[in-house]
Amino acid sequence: MDLREVFATNLRRLRNAQGLSQDDLAYEAEMSRSYLSQLEKGAFYASLKIIGKLAEVLRVEPAELLRLPSKPSREARK
Repeated sequence: MDLREVFATNLRRLRNAQGLSQDDLAYEAEMSRSYLSQLEKGAFYASLKIIGKLAEVLRVEPAELLRLPSKPSREARK
């Protein structure tokens, strides 16, 4: 999974966890819903400025948007 996919997955997960629509998040982050949609699809790369704005609105550290999924432990795979 490349970093753009990781970002897209985390962005969708965090937005949904807070019960925000794409329209709501885009408005709060001062960007178009179309642009946000493309970020969530992994079609566009996000700048550091955009990552910062989205993290602020989602009330998470910017690193949370780039966090790689944890791999299941050996015990969990059995």
